[in-house]
Amino acid sequence: MRSPAAPPRSVDAPGRLLAVLAALAAALVAAFVIAPHTLAAGRADDGLSDARGLTGAVREAFAAYWRSGGPDLPAALERVVDYWARYHVAKAVIAASALVVLVALGVLLWKAFLRAGGAGAGGRAALAAAGVLTTVLALCSLAAVMANVQGAAAPFSSLLPMLTAGETGGGIAGTLDDVRGRLADSLSAGGPVPPALEVMIDDFSRYHVVLAGAAAVAAAVLIGVSAASWRGFAAAGPSGGRTRRVLGASGVLSAAVSLLLIVIGVANTTTAADPAPALLAFFDGGW
Repeated sequence: MRSPAAPPRSVDAPGRLLAVLAALAAALVAAFVIAPHTLAAGRADDGLSDARGLTGAVREAFAAYWRSGGPDLPAALERVVDYWARYHVAKAVIAASALVVLVALGVLLWKAFLRAGGAGAGGRAALAAAGVLTTVLALCSLAAVMANVQGAAAPFSSLLPMLTAGETGGGIAGTLDDVRGRLADSLSAGGPVPPALEVMIDDFSRYHVVLAGAAAVAAAVLIGVSAASWRGFAAAGPSGGRTRRVLGASGVLSAAVSLLLIVIGVANTTTAADPAPALLAFFDGGW
């Protein structure tokens, strides 16, 4: 009596691949939260991986930089800025890896949903829910990539919120008041800009240029995704109900996110062209 033939190995492959990608995505999300401080830290960076220690180091080094009056960052501030740049590079690489994995996982999940004709309502609902969750996480990863590329390109400006967050008593309060006053005077009277302040304005401009560029690239990709989705929607015909719903949702979501990114890009381009008022608004608590 012949034994039944074993099912082809490829039958289980999609399920195994989905499991592997899901596990990898979960690991990368955890790494995004846990690993960057460790990856960024060097021998001279003791204490910077602690939030309170980092904030204290930023404020002390910034106050010394402002008192120096010159354009060159002192060693203490250079150390913090270098650490913060490495931190954002680590986060950007992890977020980009997670984005690739989540896009691949999402494509497989939505394809599985479209093929799940005999899986029952519960199975299709589970696939759809997993697809929606993966899509949301992919968009969050895209935002994280953009934000951390921005932080890596202009780490000095990325550190500035630590100057004004929480309690700002002691020496940093007087420093911030002086920065506000000198910046306001240069804007209202057109007087000379201190070298240290000029460095901050230039870096703040670069901070927004980078985000504007990242938003433009992401918007262009999503416009392409939207166009491809709508072409697939039209090609599916009236009989492809489930396919048309998935492709239509993809087209609408991609177009909506690309529109949001265009708005972000325009806003950041405007700020980059005239960064001093926006920097003053930040120091006044408006950022």
